[in-house]
This record gives sequence, C-alpha cells and structure tokens, in this order.
Amino acid sequence: MNQVEILWNGWRNDYVRTSNGSAAGSVFTQLVNSGEPDRSTFIVHRSQTCFAVLNIYPYSTGHLLVVPYREVAATDELTSEELVDLWSVVNDGVVALRASHTPEGFNIGINMGKPAGGSVAEHLHVHVVPRWTGDSNFMTAIAQSRTIPEALDVTYDRVKDEWPISRQGIG
Repeated sequence: MNQVEILWNGWRNDYVRTSNGSAAGSVFTQLVNSGEPDRSTFIVHRSQTCFAVLNIYPYSTGHLLVVPYREVAATDELTSEELVDLWSVVNDGVVALRASHTPEGFNIGINMGKPAGGSVAEHLHVHVVPRWTGDSNFMTAIAQSRTIPEALDVTYDRVKDEWPISRQGIG
C-alpha cells in the first residue's frame, strides 16, 4: 500500500492565521483601503471593479493576485461587469508578466471556499503564477524556505512598466 507523503509548508501559517477577515474586511479590503501608495502595497494595477497586486507570499517570482474591490466569496456573486473586468485584468497580468519576466507557462486559478484551499475564502481572488521549468526545488519541502530570486519591489517595477497601455486603469 502506498503511503501519502505530507509536505509541510509552515511558513504559510502566519499568512493563513492573519487572513481570516475582520470588521474592517478581508486582508484585501484592508489593503486596497489602506491609503498607502500602490508601490508600498504592491498594487500594480487598478481597474474600475478590481485590482492586481503582487502576492507577498509568492509561489514564484511575479505571482499576481487579481481581486474585485467588492468582497464576494465566489464567481457567481460577481456582476457581469465585475466578471468581465476581472478576467480582462487577469489577461493583462499575463501580458505584463510575459513581457517583464518571459515565463515558460502559467498557473491561473481560483480556490473558492476553505475546503478548496482558499486562505482568504471570504474575498475571491485569482492567482496568476508565472512558471519556468525547474522553478521549484527541495528548499520548500526540506528547509521550509522558499527561494524567490527577485525582490518584490523589483518585480513591481518590472510588471508595472509592462502593464498594457490600453488598460492602464484608474490608479
């Protein structure tokens, strides 16, 4: 009988524990309403109904999150306008990341609900994760460490500079 191996990612515990929402809203609502400059919060783009922000706990360099301003838990709670805008911003994120980082592929997805892996389940968000052959290694499993070869502020500048001009957004 094959035994399932469990790989622990203890570094994510701080993130999961602090992202359970509050009276002020989810971590994303608090971020977008913080009044801080976009560069310091890593918000690379603002559109009419959503925003794109670098994940501060990335799985790889350039890991973007596309988040509606309105706090909803599932895609079927979005208005038609929000749904179209959300996927347009996801696509623009792919365009920007292709230009800024030339990844070989992407993982794009949503974890709706806690059982599906949603760590901020009350606020829908789409992961746009650029990928390269060999971009993951033993460090995460063995040393509980993630190796990200580029600082977030450098990634921010590169992605922001390549965001499609036709949809520069509102911010």
